[in-house]
Amino acid sequence: MARAVSGRTEEVVVVGAGLAGLATALHLRGAGHEVTVLERLPHPGGLAGRLDVDGHRIDPGPTVLTMPELLEEALAAVGESLADHLQLLPLHPAYRARFHDGSTLDVHTGAAAMEQAVREFAGPREAEGYLRMRLWLKRLYEVERDRFIGSSFDSPLDLPIRDLLALARLGGFRSLSGAVGRFLRDPRLQRVFTFQALYAGVSPADALAAYAVISYMDTVAGVWFPKGGMRAVPQAMADAAHGAGVRFRYGAEVVRLERTGNRVRAVHTQEERFPCDAVVLATGPGPARELLVRPPRRPLRPRWSPSAVVVHLSAEHVAEDQAHHTISFGRAWKRTFREIVRQGRLMSDPSLLLTTPTVTDPGLAPPGRHLQYLLAPCPHLGNSTVDWSRTGPAYAEELVDVLAQRGILPDRTAVTRLSLTTPLDWAAGGQAAGTPFSLAHNVSQTGPFRPGNLPFRDGNIVLAGSGTTPGVGIPPVLISGRLAAERVHGG
Repeated sequence: MARAVSGRTEEVVVVGAGLAGLATALHLRGAGHEVTVLERLPHPGGLAGRLDVDGHRIDPGPTVLTMPELLEEALAAVGESLADHLQLLPLHPAYRARFHDGSTLDVHTGAAAMEQAVREFAGPREAEGYLRMRLWLKRLYEVERDRFIGSSFDSPLDLPIRDLLALARLGGFRSLSGAVGRFLRDPRLQRVFTFQALYAGVSPADALAAYAVISYMDTVAGVWFPKGGMRAVPQAMADAAHGAGVRFRYGAEVVRLERTGNRVRAVHTQEERFPCDAVVLATGPGPARELLVRPPRRPLRPRWSPSAVVVHLSAEHVAEDQAHHTISFGRAWKRTFREIVRQGRLMSDPSLLLTTPTVTDPGLAPPGRHLQYLLAPCPHLGNSTVDWSRTGPAYAEELVDVLAQRGILPDRTAVTRLSLTTPLDWAAGGQAAGTPFSLAHNVSQTGPFRPGNLPFRDGNIVLAGSGTTPGVGIPPVLISGRLAAERVHGG
């Protein structure tokens, strides 16, 4: 069992009401702690926040929801049910992939439906390879779920040899692209099951095959959308926590931790002092380091994931069969990762994610309009000289033109830009290096080598969120909240 905070832990302050902070608060309250959540924004959500423009209910952060059982687990900690707070709609297909050659593949989470789709798309050999890969993905997830993803680490020695051997037997320490290539030869299919590596901060060729569990979450476990938009997820969690007795203070930016050595005695906002027995920093790595003042030193400089440009659009109409999520792959692939990750350049032949939530929930836009999010991976601020204040608007127009030329946006003139988010905006919101995807998942920042959630052995400070164990994405962030709570109460 991982080390827990020593001494009295009755009163806990959680800094940040993002998904990690809310999960932490629910698990702590369920374990009997008195919990106060301090959030600088006027509403819960953090990166999964909200933006309203001209009657459009925009989700400015994540748009892909997987593994809803983790939400169920967090709500169950206080005796609540997910169904009582949130209506989740399964997406069929989970994604629609469109390729440079004009071919299209609907990505289904059901084995039979996806096997048939692959068979029609690329032939029987690839269909058979898909079924073998699906079985491999399930085995990989089963091996990683409890020990590699669902546990805190005090040392790399915490990983039992049997677990490492099990992962090695499954090829988890090979490259992701090489591992998927053992099952699928069609390069288009390889892209569908490896593109997720970019959001973990590395290219498929450099990512460990262990990170194929992200593909498992997307393409096997299923993709969902909450009625009311992604903002409904943190609101449901906050409502359940409040009903269980968690105290919330919104518009309360934390400016200082009152410390004696490595132990915090109170958390200060500009207006108030909140005494506590323990504190959980669920703020992301940038603000957390500022509050820690003297954080533990790591032998290597942090390596950050690529960032993203997000363009929110209002459309007069969309295709009759428009998918909720559409991935548009450019012709380039290896060059794309080289440009973003290594050269710090914008994609010369972009691969893009277009989300159209109004095909699932029309109420997110005014009558007669559709809401769309266009996401383009890009370099983070520490790896690029792009002047976003000057380049951002023109690049947004260029991306819209690309999708229009590819026939994914049916009429360029019928699309209006509602808002634009660039790395400068992510940085202004407190995201280190201007990336919402936090620390990259390279070998030195993975598993037991990722910054731990108990930064001081003798302290009462715990971390939660994407910058600590287990990592980036909604499922890992929700898990991080449970792990943080366990560090406090010794679960």
